[in-house]
Amino acid sequence: MPGKIPEVDLEAWRKASDADRAPIAAELDAALRSTGLFLVSGHGVPQAVIDDLRAAAKRFFALRKEVKAQYAIEAAYDGGWLEMHPPGGVGVPVSEGEEAPSAPDLHESFYVGPGHRTGDEQRDRFNYPANRWPVELPELRAAADAYTTHMLRVVQAVNEVLAVTLGLPEDFFTSRAQMATWTQNASWYPSYSSIGEVARGQFRNGPHTDLGTVTLLSRQRGVGGLQAWNEEDDWFSPPYSPDSLIVNLGDLMEQWTDGRWRALKHRVLPPSPAAPDEELLSLVFFFETDPDTLIEPLAAPVGGGRGLSPAYARRTVLEKLGVSLDSVTGAEA
Repeated sequence: MPGKIPEVDLEAWRKASDADRAPIAAELDAALRSTGLFLVSGHGVPQAVIDDLRAAAKRFFALRKEVKAQYAIEAAYDGGWLEMHPPGGVGVPVSEGEEAPSAPDLHESFYVGPGHRTGDEQRDRFNYPANRWPVELPELRAAADAYTTHMLRVVQAVNEVLAVTLGLPEDFFTSRAQMATWTQNASWYPSYSSIGEVARGQFRNGPHTDLGTVTLLSRQRGVGGLQAWNEEDDWFSPPYSPDSLIVNLGDLMEQWTDGRWRALKHRVLPPSPAAPDEELLSLVFFFETDPDTLIEPLAAPVGGGRGLSPAYARRTVLEKLGVSLDSVTGAEA
């Protein structure tokens, strides 16, 4: 099938011997070299926790626009509500070589992040901005807290799998992610019947790569759903499993592996007249690493030998979002 996307059972991996892990790691490595995407099952996230956040987020998006506007984000790194926006604006940049359409992506988002505090107000503003919880929906905060607690556990298990797959110590990535920056995003994709005709080149989410190390996605199946890209298959729809999460790699992981693994290029198709009432709501957990981590591309043969330059993790992400860091003290901020 297109993509040849593997599924890793985290519970089985945890119990497996080194010999049993070897063929799993080989299959995973091949997929990450070509596409940057795989599925995980055995993650232990209760379905009720997923359903609660999806339902609470949907209630938020159903609020009047003037209510949501009270929680609108004010900078690319902020939490809060993001109205429909053109790719490359406040959000994730479009992929290299892609032309950004003038029409906005057809989704709204609500973002939250970690509650870490260092005592340095300036650094915290860029690394751990305060969350903006809607007073109209106190259940949204409770649902998001429950869900992200599980995401933090799962992403560290995934990080251990990735380290072992590279032949590195199991804690290579987790030891550098003790106060990691991350963003939990709920993205609502309205229906065709509510949007109307879609402009040429317009998507629910235009082609892009994620900026961090690892993204965990809980998605819903849809006609206008997720597509992934690689050279062999072009655009294709990855396999859907209601009990699994999608894991895709971001730009920081491609840089860290010096191009051995690729950041997944992906998009979400526009709403379709073939399914005029289809609404989708994705839960997307964007994970980075500790903000002051120096991403030093791994030397060959572990790394891919592209000769990428070292860079500080959070600074790299913010610069790609167009954030000016001239006022921030320290190269790693």
